[in-house]
Amino acid sequence: MKHFLLVLIPALAVFTGCKDDHGHHHGHDDHGHSHSDHGHHHDPPHGGAPVVLGDEAFHLEFVNDPETGTLNAYVLDGHMENFVRLTNAALSVSVARGDTNETLELKALANNATGEKVGDTSHFAATAEWLKTATTFDAVIPSIEVRGTTYTNIAFNYPKGNE
Repeated sequence: MKHFLLVLIPALAVFTGCKDDHGHHHGHDDHGHSHSDHGHHHDPPHGGAPVVLGDEAFHLEFVNDPETGTLNAYVLDGHMENFVRLTNAALSVSVARGDTNETLELKALANNATGEKVGDTSHFAATAEWLKTATTFDAVIPSIEVRGTTYTNIAFNYPKGNE
């Protein structure tokens, strides 16, 4: 009987998991989820800066590629598990670097592998020479519409995000 309980109790812990603040069920083996200190966190799939929209309705993930000087943005669902396609041709981001302020226009990108095209994509990117050496900067997304909801003045830090 003691051996049975030693097997049963850990098995129940794995299958019952926990519920997040949104009532969603997460087993302890869910990838990309961390529940430390009663917080709720989702790991960005590309290892970038997570930017939450609304009450975790959606996320953006910003990834800088210093080799090419390209800042990529990916639009994701609330759990950062699925890509969300937008009709936008571009995504504006106001960046503050020290005494310099500028706006990056991240253009919509097509992806033949996923069937995404400009006007129906989750991937946006902009290139700037200063991104080749940038390790941190503050930014604001003035406005973005995702599935009928407009989010305004979304502030974040790269590489920290806003979570």
